Amino acid sequence: MKKLRKVIEIIDPVYVIEGAGVRLKRSIATQKLDYLDPFLLFDHFGSDDPEDYIAGFPMHPHRGIETVTYLLDGRVKHKDSIGNQGILKKDTVQWMTSGSGIIHEEMPRPYNGKMEGFQLWVNLPAKLKMTTPRYQEVKSSQVPKINSEGGAIVKIIAGEIRGVKGAVTEIFADPMYLDVNIPTGSSFEQPIKPGHTAFAYIFQGEGTFEELDPKSQEKETIVQSTKLVIFGDGDYIKAKSKKTPFRFLLISGKPLNEPIARYGPFVMNTTDEIEQAIKDLQNHEFVK
Repeated sequence: MKKLRKVIEIIDPVYVIEGAGVRLKRSIATQKLDYLDPFLLFDHFGSDDPEDYIAGFPMHPHRGIETVTYLLDGRVKHKDSIGNQGILKKDTVQWMTSGSGIIHEEMPRPYNGKMEGFQLWVNLPAKLKMTTPRYQEVKSSQVPKINSEGGAIVKIIAGEIRGVKGAVTEIFADPMYLDVNIPTGSSFEQPIKPGHTAFAYIFQGEGTFEELDPKSQEKETIVQSTKLVIFGDGDYIKAKSKKTPFRFLLISGKPLNEPIARYGPFVMNTTDEIEQAIKDLQNHEFVK
């Protein structure tokens, strides 16, 4: 019998200042939720006031992780130390594997007065911490979009739904990254691999996630934007929209169950490896 995943915790994002002065809503990498294996950080950026983000993220290093940027609106100018550069546009996805080391910058710019998006950090296993850096950019037209049986509209950034594979592939954590939009009165049901960490980030509207009580009768957890919902283990989740359209990111991945040592943009397994990353940066040996 398939097991419905229960909502085990709901996280309120906190405001933080990062980069050269960018104001963000952060749900993972806070005092409340430090780490959700294999996910190291989750930020929601965007504002009607350009002063909240225009300073951007000038050149900075990463090692030992993957960063995922999903842009809903606006523009982000980027370039990196392995020769990539360009402008991310609406509904574009950037999946960067920093591996042994990459230096890059991301400079947000409004478009028609709008700017909004998300950044996720995914840990790399010890055996891939020093892998060759890689960059994937996926345009809006390359992201598959399907209509689910319950009426939801789903963009498949990574993972697979009914044989339709997402735009980003060959990622170690075997991730699923979906943008789920449920119109009022519709529903959505999605399998998630047992044992994988899973969370949803609600960024528009209000809806419910169904679960089972001890008497095996359905009940619902009502969630409003902006919240991060952590699911317990199981086989699938089920969501509904009753009063308003309900939109969220559904993200899952394979836990590493490895020790982590983190220092700013470096995430390794030991403090010695962190110290080596700092030395490499100081000695101009960071980019291999």
